Amino acid sequence: MRLAPGRFTLEQLHAIHGGGVALELDAAARASIDSSAALVQRAAAGSAPVYGVNTGFGKLASTRIGADDLEALQRNLIRSHSVGVGAPLDAAVVRLMLALKAASLARGHSGVRQHVVDTLVAVHNVGLVPWVPSQGSVGASGDLAPLAHMTLALMGEGEFLVEGERRPAAAVLRAAGIAPLELAAKEGLALVNGTQTSTALALHAFFGFEHVLEGALVVGALTVDAARGSDAPFDPRIHLLRGQPGQIDVAQYYRALLAGSRIRASHVVGDDRVQDPYCLRCQPQVVGACLDQLRHAALVLLREANAVTDNPLVFAAANGDGAIVSGGNFHAEPVALACDAMATAIAEVGAIAERRIAMLIDSNVSRLPPFLTPDAGLHSGLMIAHVTAAALASENKSLAHPASVDSLPTSANQEDHVSMAAFAARRLQPMIDNVAHILGIEWLAAAAGIDFLRPLASSAPLEEAHALLRAASPALAHDRYLAPDIEAATRLVRGGALSRVFRTLAGLPALWVPA
Repeated sequence: MRLAPGRFTLEQLHAIHGGGVALELDAAARASIDSSAALVQRAAAGSAPVYGVNTGFGKLASTRIGADDLEALQRNLIRSHSVGVGAPLDAAVVRLMLALKAASLARGHSGVRQHVVDTLVAVHNVGLVPWVPSQGSVGASGDLAPLAHMTLALMGEGEFLVEGERRPAAAVLRAAGIAPLELAAKEGLALVNGTQTSTALALHAFFGFEHVLEGALVVGALTVDAARGSDAPFDPRIHLLRGQPGQIDVAQYYRALLAGSRIRASHVVGDDRVQDPYCLRCQPQVVGACLDQLRHAALVLLREANAVTDNPLVFAAANGDGAIVSGGNFHAEPVALACDAMATAIAEVGAIAERRIAMLIDSNVSRLPPFLTPDAGLHSGLMIAHVTAAALASENKSLAHPASVDSLPTSANQEDHVSMAAFAARRLQPMIDNVAHILGIEWLAAAAGIDFLRPLASSAPLEEAHALLRAASPALAHDRYLAPDIEAATRLVRGGALSRVFRTLAGLPALWVPA
């Protein structure tokens, strides 16, 4: 894959996230890299103070550093900032960090040499994964601790994850034929300043939620049929009057998923229910609004993936002059706010799914046997499976509290407002896991509801979804140990089994891109 700085697409980032992609720096980027590096080297040799080049960092910015110590300053920065704690970041996240940092530096506004970018690319391309603890960033001044751990490994002083085990970086680099990175003026600062960890974590969640959201659409439609709900609320005229693009698209998804259902045809006439519960009727309004939030987050994250977010920034002129300007692009507020919007959307997808489960097991509403068991009383059916779904939905509501509204001053109050973007992004993974489990439980409930309506059949895609589940979880004729069934259904959701059903629908708008 050609690495053209500032021109990543979402598809390219998805491919890097998945692994197995080799990057090659666009040759056109090398001249601007050289120009900015030359300007930094001149500044380092000069007498004027330049932040991070010949001064200390943060609150120590007024401390001048002697010419003989400029390289030691950069090494010490990486060593002192490698203070993360917690479990290591997933390999997919670290792959994105390496690629995003390389692309950002290669835009030629960071003052690093080509060698720095080439080393990042080389480490990525041979599949090495620096050991990067997941906790320790407040999402301003850059993702300092995680990026420092990544850089420390490139220097041969940190560690890599090799087959799940931590290994000394020097030996791993030597085995891969990569020389440890030696830092020149400003290069350590350029490597640790930036939002690449927060952005990578957010993209990791965004890509991971794709299968779950597609699963939510398929399972939600299956529940409509299991409850003998109406497809009238998905009439395109309703949604065009409101004009919300996500809502319009979700209604179209539901119409396609339900088309041809014999269950629906059986109760078009003669049903005395005037309106379905909101959890069925308002799915386009709720899930569509979530989709709009996720689509907006994708735009923010794509911009951030292509951005230059370190400090100070280097503006080299064609005549060799230029400026080194201090700013605050390292502040990850855009990422934090996007992640908070994603968290709300993720929580709401799970919340309305939990309500659909509650509706299905309530015989007064669903007109199905109580708790979806043929012999209620002797058997409890899905009574407590719903309790688990309720617990997970409630947990997500707490996790959805905005991370961006918190700030703790750091660096002796020099860095007095921070974004908390790294946590905002990192907390999305347990939320996605919770939603996947809720959907696994709903899938079990919806499939049980369909079983009670036999011999009537649902639509072709929904019958495929029913068969997929039944291959892993037999019909619930009597009480049994249900936790394995929930796990099996959840694995299918996370693994994309329902995405394959969703993607067989022809002529629909793309999930992540508004029509």
